Amino acid sequence: MADESDATDGAPAASLPFDGPVLLIASAKASVPPDRLPVLLRRAQTHLRDGRDRYERRFERVVSTRDRAVFLVPADHWSAVGDRLGFDRRETDAVRRTHEEQLHRLGSDLGRSEEFEAALDIRQAVVIGLPAAEPAEEQS
Repeated sequence: MADESDATDGAPAASLPFDGPVLLIASAKASVPPDRLPVLLRRAQTHLRDGRDRYERRFERVVSTRDRAVFLVPADHWSAVGDRLGFDRRETDAVRRTHEEQLHRLGSDLGRSEEFEAALDIRQAVVIGLPAAEPAEEQS
């Protein structure tokens, strides 16, 4: 998981539940400056963590590790979250891409690439970082 501090907006450093290569790929594909992506991801993580109980109740958790939980959500999910957070279309797309890239990477690691690729045809991925002290069930 990446852990970067954000001196630009005064927010405390927050651990991001994304692998380093995922951030590099998403930054390369995103239409936002690479130094802006971690800022957007931290804001999104705060929002997602605040609503984690709702995600657990309403959506399918497809991967759970000690440091993150990944859910499949409706196709319009990131548009609604981006609106709530005041992101423009490009910023919302960059955050969505990062979550999607992390699911692709996990799918590859777990031998579930085809399953996750098919799921992303109709749904979107949400990756929520888990507190370090909270153990999660390993799923494969």
